[in-house]
Amino acid sequence: MTIKTDALIIGAGPSGIFQIFELGLLGIKADIVDSLTTVGGQCTELYPDKPIYDIPGVPMCTGQGLVDALMEQAEPFNAGFHLGEEVVEVAPQDGGGFRVVTSADKVFDAKTVFIAGGVGSFQPRKLRQPEAEALEDKQLFYRVKDPTRFHGRRIVILGGGDSALDWAMALAPHAASLTLVHRRDEFRGAAASVDTVEGLATSGQADVIRSANLVGLGVEDGKLVGVDIKGADDEVRTLPADDLLVFFGLSPKLGPIAEWGLEVSRKTIAVDTERFETSIPGIFAIGDINNYPGKKKLILSGFHEAALAAFAAKPIIEPGKKVHLQYTTTSPIMHKRLGVEDE
Repeated sequence: MTIKTDALIIGAGPSGIFQIFELGLLGIKADIVDSLTTVGGQCTELYPDKPIYDIPGVPMCTGQGLVDALMEQAEPFNAGFHLGEEVVEVAPQDGGGFRVVTSADKVFDAKTVFIAGGVGSFQPRKLRQPEAEALEDKQLFYRVKDPTRFHGRRIVILGGGDSALDWAMALAPHAASLTLVHRRDEFRGAAASVDTVEGLATSGQADVIRSANLVGLGVEDGKLVGVDIKGADDEVRTLPADDLLVFFGLSPKLGPIAEWGLEVSRKTIAVDTERFETSIPGIFAIGDINNYPGKKKLILSGFHEAALAAFAAKPIIEPGKKVHLQYTTTSPIMHKRLGVEDE
């Protein structure tokens, strides 16, 4: 079955969700596809509980809080959500528009396409130890979804960036023990976070081991019981562990997007700054995945890009119809679309 849609959004992160809203204000119903099984993109996957301070008019919110608010804002426009599916093919059609196929063999006939895929699909850099795969999501984790699951446990964290430091700070007060192991002498995270973690070490709430690498996993009866760490002195020591958290960073992959004939440079898509349209008319790119002179990879930049892209798409979707700029404060049409006409 082919799904006909005026606008297909690829990527359900903050920019993609806000694109639903901006299109909806112009009377355009959208469908949105994401390879993840939940909405939110980086906000949900990487920092759901981390505070964000640079959203206009919102002094502070968490990553998940921002996603929840964007979903509530987009709700009146009844977008079709297609999660857990990766777009594998985008091809122009002779009569205009695009044929879009997902990994679930779902086919869309879309008048316009909006790529809001962040920096591509994220894949964590994983351990190479042969025992690692069987332990994944049981006692070995590359992301934290439920912090309470680690309370009262012996935790070893590998990594030296913000994620490793943030979770060391969050989990140390609740853990039976926590050891942070970094392969270098200097951490790569925020200086304030480094100071806080060092304070936890000084107070005995955590241990910090620098210039050391994981060399082995101790597994008994299929369960992780410890990790072997090799220090700068080549001495190997075993740390008791109930859980191992690994934060070696994420490797973004453009995946099939790189094969769609777009102008791609350094894993980003070139766009203009009037319409945020790509080298293929009718395909737009917003958020971290696009590139133009002066580009800043900020969530608020993606919101601005979504607004202009929506206005640029309107004449493609409804040829010959003049596009008027209206304000949500006063426009009866906007109020009707938002479902607040009686307020």
